[in-house]
This record gives sequence, C-alpha cells and structure tokens, in this order.
Amino acid sequence: MNAAEARGPQEVVLPKIKTDSGNQRSPQYRFRSSSKQFVCVELLQDGNHKTFSELFSLLCLDKDQRNSLHPDTSTLRAPLLEEQLEKMETIKLHLSRAEQAERTGSWTAVCEQRLLLGLHFSAPEDVWLALYFFHSCADRKHGGGSRAATEARACLADIYLRRGDLEQARQQGELCLRQAEDGGWLDSSGVSLKLRACLVLGKTYGWLADAQLAASDCDKALKLLHKGHSMSKECDNKLIEAEVVFRFGLTHQSSGDQETAKQFFNTCIEIYNSLQNRDEIVKVLKAMAKSFEKEGNIEETVQCLEKSADICRSSGLPSKLADICLCLGNIYYKTSQYVKAYKCFLQGYEVACEAGDVALLQKAQVMVGCSCALPLIRTYSSDMESASSATVKRLVAWKESRGHQDLITDPAE
Repeated sequence: MNAAEARGPQEVVLPKIKTDSGNQRSPQYRFRSSSKQFVCVELLQDGNHKTFSELFSLLCLDKDQRNSLHPDTSTLRAPLLEEQLEKMETIKLHLSRAEQAERTGSWTAVCEQRLLLGLHFSAPEDVWLALYFFHSCADRKHGGGSRAATEARACLADIYLRRGDLEQARQQGELCLRQAEDGGWLDSSGVSLKLRACLVLGKTYGWLADAQLAASDCDKALKLLHKGHSMSKECDNKLIEAEVVFRFGLTHQSSGDQETAKQFFNTCIEIYNSLQNRDEIVKVLKAMAKSFEKEGNIEETVQCLEKSADICRSSGLPSKLADICLCLGNIYYKTSQYVKAYKCFLQGYEVACEAGDVALLQKAQVMVGCSCALPLIRTYSSDMESASSATVKRLVAWKESRGHQDLITDPAE
C-alpha cells in the first residue's frame, strides 16, 4: 500500500486538530472509509514513513496468518488488527516515537518504545504482536545490549517456555543472563533481570532433561539437570531446586542406580517439607516406592505407598489417593495377594467416584475385575478342565450361589 492508495476515494474536510506537541495543525483531509486508512494517512502526513511501512506490514501479516488458520480456529473469532483502532493507535504512537529517536541516534529510547509495545500486548490473542515487538527490541544491532533489550529477551524466554518451544526459551534465557550479568539491571516491575533469566533457565533445563530422559539418554539429561540445579541455586528458588532434584532422582532411577535415586528423592522430600508442599511429597514417595520395587524390596515399597495414602487422606487429595490405592493394589496383585489387591483397587474405585476422576475410575474398574477373576480362575480351573459329572455339578452349584463372598475370599490365604 503506497500513499496514493491510502488516501482512498472519499475525502471529508475537518476542522483543525492538535498534534502531540500541542500545535495547531492546518486543515487536512481525514478519511472515514476505514480505521486503517485513517491511521496510515496520519502517519504519512506526519512524515513517519518507516512507521507507516512497519504498521502496514503488520496488518498484512495478520491477514496472512488468519488465512493460513483452520476455519474452526478460535483465533478467527477475534477481529483483525486493522479493525481495532485503539491497538493501531497504540502501535502508531510508540513506533512514531521510536522512529523519531532513531533519527537522532537515541538507540536506547528506540528499544524502550518497542519494549513498551511488547509489554502492552499481553493478551493471549496478541502474543504474535508481543513476540514481534520484543524481537524488534532485543535483536537490534544498535541498542541490543541495553536494559530494555535485555528485558525483552527475558520476556521472549518466558513466552517461548509457555509455548513449549524449549530451544528458543533456552537461547533467549542464556542471552538474557549474559547481558543481565554485565548490566545488573532490573525489569520494569523492579525484579532483577538476572533472577528472571535464572528462573526461566532452571525450568527450561529441567524440561529439556525430561525430553532426554524420555529418549533414554541419561547422560545428556544429567548434564542439563546440573545446569538447571546451578540456575536454581543462583535464584535461590526452593521450588525449582526441588523439581530439579526430583528429576535427578528419576534420571538415576531410569539408569538403574536406585540407591542414588533414593538419595535424591530423600533430599527432595526435605525441601518439600520445608515448603509444606504435601502434594509434591506424595509424588516423590510414589517415585521412591518404584525404586524400592525395582530393588525387590516389597516391604519398603508398601510402606512408602501407605505413607503416601495417609498424607493424601489427611491433606484432602482424593485423586492422588485413588492413584496411590491403585499402585498399592498393583504391588499386591504382582505378589499374588489378590484379596488385598482387590480391596485396594475397590478403594481406589470408590475414591475416584467421589473425586469425579473418570480416567482413574475406568482404570480402577478394570483392575477390580482382574483381581476378582484370577482367584476364581485358580479355584475352579481344574473343574473347568475336567469333564466329569461331579465337576460340572460343582460349577453349576457355584454359578447359582456365587456372590460377593467369592470376590473377597482367597483359599490360598
């Protein structure tokens, strides 16, 4: 779109208006055919040609992105940027100030105006605008090492982490950390930019380690976790530190080093105890029980799970209690203690019903059925294999009289 296209076919003469500086502007033409034309023409009249080009590019980008989306995408329900005058006016204001600062070589001011735009567009539907303005601030050749550009990198790292783009989050977080260490700056809300970088990197390294662990690459996972632990120490955040320590435990558990895994789990429990985070303690105890099970120590496995169940009951965690009950039932099931397994599965089913957890409820239903079936099969299997009239009579008699008592009586116990 050039200046001639922006003028449009209809012109309406309006009275004089004031500019930002307070001076009277001579009579001019304003156009009422669209908000886009009105804003673009003002930019051209004020001589802000770079701002005009950049805004128009954003308007085109918005349309192109919409055209590439599936028709059912919820984003399509939001109006186009060119239909939102307030947003275009905000972009026009700050980009015009940035353009004027650029003319005088005030690169820090340029970055500050672009940072303000990135911070302004914080709504979920405006993430693409936030990414654009943060990048246009942080990636500048001139001013890219300023406080504003460093804050923009911190914001980019946060956004990419929320979106699950871990490599981008790590790249932006590491750049932010290097710049923040040199400058010692605070962000717009007074928080240390170094602290923000450490926080986002601690989480990012942990999630990257999870991906390596899922791919059975324990060495890479441990290297990432060491970095994450270092970041958590830097920012003195106990919650992130506990998460990293827990991942250390899982990684060693996966590699077969159960003793080291249990040491990390114990450290993790100590941290969560200091935070009074009982929800996470249940998670760690469940993981520790798995390590005991892998060692063949069934007694300690059961004790860990029972302790988890007690915490769930006292802390009001029904979904977690249902899950722990199913885990206990599995241990008993594997050791052929079907009555105990049945009772645990049944309790898990009842708790899942109360909690309204459909996934756990369905899982528990299957387990209750299996724990009922196996002892019955064991009891009547020889009769099923025999073709004598006596065994057939016994089976028919059982069929007619069977009830709940059969489900909770194990002849082997």
